[in-house]
Amino acid sequence: MIERLVPQASSFAGDIDGLIWLITLLVGFWFLVAEGVLFWLVFRFRAKKGEKAQYITGEKKEEMKWISRPHNLVLLCDIVIIAMAIKVWVHVKQTMPTADAKVNIISQQWAWTFEHAGPDGKLGTEDDLRTTDELHVEVGKTYHFNLVSRDVLHSFSVPVFRLKQDAVPGRVITGWFQPTKTGTFDIQCAEMCGVGHGLMGARIIIESPAAHAAWVAERSGERLARTGEAKP
Repeated sequence: MIERLVPQASSFAGDIDGLIWLITLLVGFWFLVAEGVLFWLVFRFRAKKGEKAQYITGEKKEEMKWISRPHNLVLLCDIVIIAMAIKVWVHVKQTMPTADAKVNIISQQWAWTFEHAGPDGKLGTEDDLRTTDELHVEVGKTYHFNLVSRDVLHSFSVPVFRLKQDAVPGRVITGWFQPTKTGTFDIQCAEMCGVGHGLMGARIIIESPAAHAAWVAERSGERLARTGEAKP
């Protein structure tokens, strides 16, 4: 169902979806059990004419087992959820695989600026390419990103990646992603950042190697043309 509503387009999207499904199934199971027992008790011990109500303190061992045993099983499920959550967290947030490329992501009220490597393949050189509200990446490559904010709190969110990372003023936040599907998808700001928050949308364009190389070449040509026109 999740795949149909929001496709998976990163290498770790399946891990996060799997964790969400695990939590949904375990919590949903105990919710149905609890509600089922509640309605059964209400029906089974409803008031009946001629029968006196009983007052149960819940101090007897025979009575307590109906609370302690389910409680222990719920705690066991919690341990499973915590273990899986830590595993996914370490993989997504604390393990940085070797980068094939890097991008800078700059957030501000109310737009995204992206800095891509130019023809030399290195970020931080004179031929870097800058775009507004449009991030171009190559499918299958592992990207490291540096996320900054120029003003207030923002949050870089790519739903198809299952990626959400806050941008904190004064800090450089690092992270990574590996696109696995070509196409054009939404980028959102998931942090209330002012009156223009709802307008702070962008898009990520995941391209094949040939299409991405063509975009870099075209964008570099435009940049050179502008530079040439600016010269006296």
